[in-house]
Amino acid sequence: MARVVIIGAGVVGSALADELTDRGWTDVTVVDQGPLFAAGGSSSHAPGLVFQTNPSKTMTELAAYTVRKLTGLGCFLQVGGLEVATTPERWTDLKRKHGLATSWGVSASLLSPDECAGLHSLLDPSRILGGFYVPTDGLAQPVLAVETQAKRAISRGARFLGSHTVTGIGQENGRVTGVQTDRGFIAADIVVCAAGFWGPAIGEMVGLTVPLLPLAHQYARTGPVPALSGASRSGAPRSGAPRSGASVEASRPILRHQDQDLYYREHGDRIGIGYYGHSPMPASVFGQPPAMPSVLPFTPDDFAPAWQESVELLPELSGTEVEEGINGIFSFTPDGGPLIGEHRELAGFWVAEAVWVTHSAGVARALAEWLVDGKSSVDLRECDLHRFEELQLAPSFIEERGKQNFVEVYDIVHPLQPMERPRPLRTSPFYSRQRELGAVFLEGAGWERPYWYESNGLLPSEDLPPRDEWSARYWSPIAAVEAAVTRSRVAMYDMTPLRRLEVSGPGSLEFLQRLTTNNLDKSVGSVTYTLMLDHRGGVRSDLTVARLGPQVFQVGANGPLDDDWMRQHAPASVQVRDITAGTCCIGLWGPRARDVLQPLTASDFSNFSMKYFRAQKAYIGEVPVTAMRLSYVGELGWELYTSADLGLKLWDTLWDAGQEHGIIAAGRSAFNSLRLEKGYRAWGTDMTTEHDPYSAGLGFAVRMDKGDFIGRPALASLSASPLSRQLTCLTLDDPAHVVMGKEPVFAGGTPVGYVTSASYGYTIGRTVAYAWLPASLSVPGTAVTVEYFGERLPATVAAEPLFDPKMERIRS
Repeated sequence: MARVVIIGAGVVGSALADELTDRGWTDVTVVDQGPLFAAGGSSSHAPGLVFQTNPSKTMTELAAYTVRKLTGLGCFLQVGGLEVATTPERWTDLKRKHGLATSWGVSASLLSPDECAGLHSLLDPSRILGGFYVPTDGLAQPVLAVETQAKRAISRGARFLGSHTVTGIGQENGRVTGVQTDRGFIAADIVVCAAGFWGPAIGEMVGLTVPLLPLAHQYARTGPVPALSGASRSGAPRSGAPRSGASVEASRPILRHQDQDLYYREHGDRIGIGYYGHSPMPASVFGQPPAMPSVLPFTPDDFAPAWQESVELLPELSGTEVEEGINGIFSFTPDGGPLIGEHRELAGFWVAEAVWVTHSAGVARALAEWLVDGKSSVDLRECDLHRFEELQLAPSFIEERGKQNFVEVYDIVHPLQPMERPRPLRTSPFYSRQRELGAVFLEGAGWERPYWYESNGLLPSEDLPPRDEWSARYWSPIAAVEAAVTRSRVAMYDMTPLRRLEVSGPGSLEFLQRLTTNNLDKSVGSVTYTLMLDHRGGVRSDLTVARLGPQVFQVGANGPLDDDWMRQHAPASVQVRDITAGTCCIGLWGPRARDVLQPLTASDFSNFSMKYFRAQKAYIGEVPVTAMRLSYVGELGWELYTSADLGLKLWDTLWDAGQEHGIIAAGRSAFNSLRLEKGYRAWGTDMTTEHDPYSAGLGFAVRMDKGDFIGRPALASLSASPLSRQLTCLTLDDPAHVVMGKEPVFAGGTPVGYVTSASYGYTIGRTVAYAWLPASLSVPGTAVTVEYFGERLPATVAAEPLFDPKMERIRS
């Protein structure tokens, strides 16, 4: 049994101690610099509002578990959660949020203004257009939750030590050995940093960047509100809610007024008001914090607009005033998600940081499962400590993005909305040419990514159905033109942001065979589509692996987590090197791709000499390339890789040669449409660790007869069982209908699944969507509906792929 020390006795540390001891790890010590059990961190002052629904399925599931657990422990007031709209834009967004809740299995409803006022009698219904209500939302009681979970852990053998300040982390031979405090050394095999916004300081002790920014957040309490006093307190209590009365902490739903960056909860006969509308205030601007470091002085001038808006929404507040307030400290990360994972250079040192009360028990359970069982039951890619690119760990980046996430907490954020600054950060060698062609760039992982080119707007186009305002954002009908030219002539796609790893050295083949599902023991020049699984058979990633030498491989990966997984498992003889920055890639695709390419090289690019999924070295003009015959758009073509210094020359060479063939540059908007028509999956969107290869439609990439690989025993037990759920292709019946992903799918009026990827299929003339559905419904011809902003859109299960099912074009 491992000896565990948890740094931080807040709502995360206590929950983790509880979850670990519940699984039999009882040698657990929790240390905190403050007194127990209100140690002085964010848990000590957090208002405790828990709204479960989130665009992220993972974050919703973490919150839902927190609600279930804390309710069972008597630390949760299930008064419900109500979000109101005062603008048409917000009302529309609440319809979208209702769809998200349905997709993730959270019971919710949309309410009229009068229905909202019936639940929360302080509301002025004339001020609102409607509301979104989740009856299982409510108020966590953070200090009580800390104490209750701590005492459960203590009863199983854990110990909690207050007034112990961590001064260092013991380490030897790359492993953690314990925690040094001002009151002595505590030996440990595993150390978990759950220190909240003190996490970066603990991380510095072990050379780890913990990318979070502590920011001040305003929270105020009013004086007594007459309508909340004594017999005036009204409203039918919901399941789990306390009965009305002057001493009742809360009986009305927690309330969000996101149009003005506000939220509300009851404190007996007073109202607590939280406000995100002020400018971001890093904790550092207040100077040295006082005795309770997570509470800083209130700034009344910043709160003045919040009070005015609050009185308009809740007129009963006009009879009182703000009596007290704080600037409480909360942690914000570059993408708004928690930080969970193990330090890669110090085995046994883990973090559970930037976790709010909303997700606290869920994160604790996930980490306990990871530590004890080797895998969380919830997909954690959005929370993984190692998900960030190196540039995203720069202090200036962490601060800039942390402040922006504070500003956007209650904003209506489009799924394609890019960050505004700092930009540009990462550009391909083709960037200048793309700008000349009027590229419209969105951003991902710091890369500037062309989504379409305004220069192609001059080309002939077909009429498309009009789009609604939401799906028309970050989109242009030019994408249809670029898709059509790719299908009919030839187009160049910038594939440089695709992560590229070089795996080399003695034992590289054996290493990759052990790590992936497909058979890579093929001739030099082979290219193989394969998967990486976790030990339970969940899909960690999908890869393309090109064998460029007996023990040299180029791996097309999905991001930093693939690099991290490989380095975790690589033997000393194998080198895993990220070559993305020093290289670039052009996808040359379309029926005329060979006509453009062959005259530029002495190498034979005929179908006889270079078949589909083969690679070879060649010169394109003067540019040395690694050419791989792959196509993620379903057309003849190649991925052409060269060094970054020669990238611009490669672009110009292909561009000039392609003029007589009608070549264009095309963007990711067309790319996504084309890949869905072809049925190609996107890891992290269409499948995650929660899905096995067979249910994801990727069984063809598994070779059970090749020998052992990570996840094989789990797959062996799955292969004989019928599928319960399946990733399924849908087409929307009406060519004018568009969906975008994460919408719920219904059969017979009952929610049965959710959409993963979706895009208008310009070749087939209607929207293509992939969705997780029960296997019994994944039969071509089955009628379903997809809910989009409250409207049920008819759709039909389709056989895949929709385009070129015989693979004739791609293999020509």
